[in-house]
Amino acid sequence: MRTRTTLLIVLCTLLVGVAPAGAVGAAGAPTAHASVDNAAVQQSVPDCSYPLSSTDATGTEVTIEEAPETVTTLGPSAAQTMWEIGGKEQVVGLDQNAQYLAGAESRTNVSAAGFGYSTEAVVGTEADLVLAANIVSNDTVAALRNAGMTVYKFESATSIEDVANKTALIGQLTGNCEGAAEANAWMNANVDTAAEVTADLDRPRVLVPLGGGFVVGNETFIDAMVTAAGGENVAAERYGSGYTEASDEVIVELDPEIIVFQPWMASYIGQEPFSLTTAGENNASVVVNANYLSQPAPRSVVYATRNLTEGFHPDAAANAEWTARGDVSVATATPTPTETVAMTETATATETATEQTTTEGPGFGAGAAVAALGAGAALLARRD
Repeated sequence: MRTRTTLLIVLCTLLVGVAPAGAVGAAGAPTAHASVDNAAVQQSVPDCSYPLSSTDATGTEVTIEEAPETVTTLGPSAAQTMWEIGGKEQVVGLDQNAQYLAGAESRTNVSAAGFGYSTEAVVGTEADLVLAANIVSNDTVAALRNAGMTVYKFESATSIEDVANKTALIGQLTGNCEGAAEANAWMNANVDTAAEVTADLDRPRVLVPLGGGFVVGNETFIDAMVTAAGGENVAAERYGSGYTEASDEVIVELDPEIIVFQPWMASYIGQEPFSLTTAGENNASVVVNANYLSQPAPRSVVYATRNLTEGFHPDAAANAEWTARGDVSVATATPTPTETVAMTETATATETATEQTTTEGPGFGAGAAVAALGAGAALLARRD
């Protein structure tokens, strides 16, 4: 994984809404389509043994002597990953931006007043391991380590492969290797399906604004999802990698055919500069749940990629054989036992039902901290 530290100036109020009548895609979990009949996506499980040592984003070699019983997550992408890989019962602390996860309200909220994380609250969780997104400052990591906590800080995710690697690593660090392999198999199968069903289709010119004047460029996991869904990111052509500030004049010049909005931005399709583009003239937008678009974790990638495919190529998406969680099984790293373990969709379906009404803030792992315009204060945030 490669480290990228891109500062975004964003505003802090978030409004979660629904897609307007003219939108060509909808927020939240995608409509269920045909799944793979009687076929399991196979994924091998790496060895999940201890002690385990790995060098984190601070350059520190972190050693885990045994599987942690308790974990605190700093950054909602890490929390979402723990939920997705079967480790949610280990989580004792998380930040306010992970409150959309089912059962999160029973965990300690370690967010500081205003912005960032409360060192005192994190230490108070007495967690065996702290998983820190790259947006967490090195000073905070050092303070937690000085207080006797074991902290692993992640590098930024700039691709779907990075998301998979981070998921696998979290599985190893927390003793959830099998669940991580299952989550990655589910994610990769759906990304592959999106790429396959759109491979021979014309690619609409797409823009993904984030708020505060910033847009999504190349070498980002959001751009990778747009590409897999059969879109062409016009900002990547103009600016290259990362998340870049684009003027109103440039947005009009880029002239996207479809604009990807988070729910709080959905009404912007009728406002300048977006209304002056081909997308605005045709009222063509895809609205994706803010958590899914901004958090680099398997569930986010699956649902955002499906939603984008539905918005860019509705006929292809309708006929796609999306892989359900129940279609995923994993093979253990050792020859015996030989049986595979199948996942069910019940838990995920229950958990994602609450995500439509969430708000979003900074610190989403590889995702940008996005914000609604109209709030008065600006924050500095980074993509994880």
